[in-house]
Amino acid sequence: MFREMRRKRQLLSQEDAQKILYQGTSGVLAVSGDDDYPYAVPLSYVYDGQKIYFHSAKSGHKLDSISKNPKVSFCVIDKDQIVPDKYTTYFRSVIVFGTIRILQDGAEKREAVEKLAVKYAPDDTIENRKKMIEREWNSLCMLELVPEHITGKAAIEDLNVG
Repeated sequence: MFREMRRKRQLLSQEDAQKILYQGTSGVLAVSGDDDYPYAVPLSYVYDGQKIYFHSAKSGHKLDSISKNPKVSFCVIDKDQIVPDKYTTYFRSVIVFGTIRILQDGAEKREAVEKLAVKYAPDDTIENRKKMIEREWNSLCMLELVPEHITGKAAIEDLNVG
């Protein structure tokens, strides 16, 4: 169903691809937008080893697009180093294909936002985290991406993921 990578020597292992997803702090979510134009939006996220979670406002282009077509791709760039003398770039990136849904259940939404909060404010107190989540709860929308295919790629010259 998903295309095989053409330059197989640049393929990262699933372990290395997942490491990039765990460590990354932002990526670009691509959806099928208005009039079939792709719509790509940068987002913060959290990956828990199974699913990817995003927070969002409760309305907008992204949610309208997801409601029409839940198939998306998500790209995280781990490295992008220009090497002028070699006319190349050393890079590492991951693309995830999957389906996304808006979390409606309060418990699912709470669990997802907690994961996000812990990732971005790991040293915060549980009490303050709960207070911040409660403050934003009514305007908060959480999205869950279930990966169907994950592909990582790196420049041949820079295959050491570290």
